[in-house]
Amino acid sequence: MKVVGLKTLDKFKRKHGDCRQQIDEWIKDVKNSEWKSFNDIKKIYPQASILNDNTVIFNIKGNKYRLVTVVVIVADRVFIEWIGTHEEYNKKTF
Repeated sequence: MKVVGLKTLDKFKRKHGDCRQQIDEWIKDVKNSEWKSFNDIKKIYPQASILNDNTVIFNIKGNKYRLVTVVVIVADRVFIEWIGTHEEYNKKTF
């Protein structure tokens, strides 16, 4: 899979250094993945939330941070939509 929006993650890692390793591991995992269905995502990330509109929400560093993505399986793309703290996520409307 190709990850689109890595600059957003880089900026976030600079501000929140405690999650750098987890984000780097997530990026590596996704780039090395060949997801054919959303079930493939759940096999690797059972805590991920998959919504009807191809939105997939990943928990980073336990559940301290939330990473909101749009996964387009047929295009082999994962688009970074938003990343923030769990508290910020609870206030956000998507």
